[in-house]
Amino acid sequence: MGPFMEQLGVEISSQLVFKIVATTVVLVILWIAKRIADSFVKERLEELARFHHWRRVIGYVHMTIAAIILGIIWIKGVKDVATFIGIISAGIAVSMHDTIANLAGWIFIITRKPFRVGDRIQIGDITGDVIDTRPFQFSVIEVKNWVDAEQSTGRIIHVPNSMALRHPLANYKMGFEYIWHEIPVLISFERDWRRAKKILGEIAETAAHLSDGAEEQIRRAAMLYLICFTKLTSILYTTVKESGVMLTIRYIVKPRNRRGSEEIVWEAILTAFEENEDVSLAYPTTRFYQAGDKPGGDARGE
Repeated sequence: MGPFMEQLGVEISSQLVFKIVATTVVLVILWIAKRIADSFVKERLEELARFHHWRRVIGYVHMTIAAIILGIIWIKGVKDVATFIGIISAGIAVSMHDTIANLAGWIFIITRKPFRVGDRIQIGDITGDVIDTRPFQFSVIEVKNWVDAEQSTGRIIHVPNSMALRHPLANYKMGFEYIWHEIPVLISFERDWRRAKKILGEIAETAAHLSDGAEEQIRRAAMLYLICFTKLTSILYTTVKESGVMLTIRYIVKPRNRRGSEEIVWEAILTAFEENEDVSLAYPTTRFYQAGDKPGGDARGE
């Protein structure tokens, strides 16, 4: 038994030494490879954020390769190695969930094309014009937020590609490049709202040129989507609010022209109301009546 145990001990020691040496060599080679990769990325990328992003990716790849190779060195048997690789793969999938999801979102974007560079989109709480797409994120110039209407704030927002899979996405341009816009105009009860509606109807007709080309786009979009707009001309609706008669102008316009078109319409409204004394805009008011006053008559105070 003695010589056998001594021979077994030598065999075990030789295997252990081999594994230690092989582990050291592998770690040194991988460390050198990582340093070279970091230097290569640093020379090619001037933007600090992108450099740190790719440096993290290189770190993930370095750790993954190291774990697989060291597992093969220290674990005996093909079955054990396969089990080890399966466990490592599951761990990588969990730890790099966001990265994998972003890559899946990128594949979805380049294959299904829910938007292209230059399109105006809304995804989640973010609205903006797409200016760049990359494997892990796409970038938009923000629209709205604290700025009124459809105008830019000037900020660039980098959105993870995974949001294209997880959130509803609205494209302002794909299929049909126009949106419906409404301008509510509140008319005083004491003025001639019928006259005001006639004036607003004339103004709304002048906004018809804002939808030039919409019918042709609808015909093209109907080949891909079930878009059934039957009336594209401006519309005027009447309703009653607490402080007056609400007349709402509804017309179709391109998203980027929404604020400019609203300015044109409002200037026309203000000019027309200045020339007609029997119509005026309403505003919140408070009336006081004495006992005996008839409802609807002039209020009298002491």
